[in-house]
Amino acid sequence: MLKGKKIVLGVTGSIAAYKAALLLRLLVKEGAEVQVIITPAGKEFITPVTLSALSGKPVLSEFFGANDGTWHSHVDFGIWADAMLIAPATASTLAKMVNGLADNLLVATYLSARCKVFIAPAMDLDMFSHPSTVNNIEKLKTYGCEVIEPGVGELASGLLGKGRMEEPEAIVERLKSYFAAKESSGILSGKRFLVSAGPTYEAIDPVRFVGNYSSGKMGFAIAEELASRGALVDLVCGPVSLKTKNPNINRIDVHSALEMHRECLAHFQGADGAVMSAAVSDYRPAKAEEQKIKRSGDELVLKLVPNPDIAADLGRIKKPGQILAGFALETNDEEANARKKLDSKNLDFIVLNSLAEQGAGFMVDTNRITIIGRDQVIDDLPLKSKVELAADIVNYIERLLIHPQGVIV
Repeated sequence: MLKGKKIVLGVTGSIAAYKAALLLRLLVKEGAEVQVIITPAGKEFITPVTLSALSGKPVLSEFFGANDGTWHSHVDFGIWADAMLIAPATASTLAKMVNGLADNLLVATYLSARCKVFIAPAMDLDMFSHPSTVNNIEKLKTYGCEVIEPGVGELASGLLGKGRMEEPEAIVERLKSYFAAKESSGILSGKRFLVSAGPTYEAIDPVRFVGNYSSGKMGFAIAEELASRGALVDLVCGPVSLKTKNPNINRIDVHSALEMHRECLAHFQGADGAVMSAAVSDYRPAKAEEQKIKRSGDELVLKLVPNPDIAADLGRIKKPGQILAGFALETNDEEANARKKLDSKNLDFIVLNSLAEQGAGFMVDTNRITIIGRDQVIDDLPLKSKVELAADIVNYIERLLIHPQGVIV
């Protein structure tokens, strides 16, 4: 499954660097073409000569060649690779990756990578358990990296200790599984999906608005996941600071609910499906003043009028074969209210968000959701990163494409 795959293997300054030799040998045995990039600290634990002999390529560490000044382009490596694997990954390297500190060739290559990035941490237990390391690992997950740690069974049996690098054989199997899933699926390849994300801002005057706390992270994660599986994505997003990565994503920026409504109706016509994850303002000021409203000391009364219900309007024009998913944020009678929306808006499934659990909801990188489908189908998912939950949601979409009647097995 790794034959012909181009893999950048990053090696950092950990005692576990000796495992990189076995890992490299296994990757080459599987048919992968491997370019090793080692940090200066990594060379204190394993010699580049060893790794070069196994890979058949010069091992790189510096931006410039020591003898002739040749430029080692991190951008080229980032484009070349089908996957990037950093094993072992030290606490220092994790911190640099999170904060974009590109002071070595490996981190610079990570920042330029357009492929899936896998990370196998390796450090002592205290460093691994420190809140800063825990936070960095969680951040990298939200950036789309896959962190490979020993499984629960291995930890319980004492085969590996927490913080120790996963065994090379298990890491290679994880890469094989990733490429197998990517190549065998193909369900979404060439499909077109509409995704809405972020808040809407409803103008009161030129400097004030009615809005909400939505960051857009969930919608952007769904768009990236769909695009990574071959779908063409029209992402209609409100005012957010996020950026898209995949070239399969066509981004359309809007501000108001009316603008989002117009763009979603236009792009849904030719779509195979839509995921309405934006937190659209239910109301807007009846009139937006042309000049800034001056403070007078008197009460200011805003008259609000309802915005169109985008998901409901898409549900009314939905054609056979199109998939339509909505989101619901409820604070009471959560499942019952979500099911009402599922039926009234003609959705195929609805994603229920809850504010009841710490770490879920707006302005955080994690969420806890329940996917509610027709025929009483429920996937109740634990607190995860929004990137991981996006994969769960897209998995559900793929199952619906296989079973269009909603019979999910």
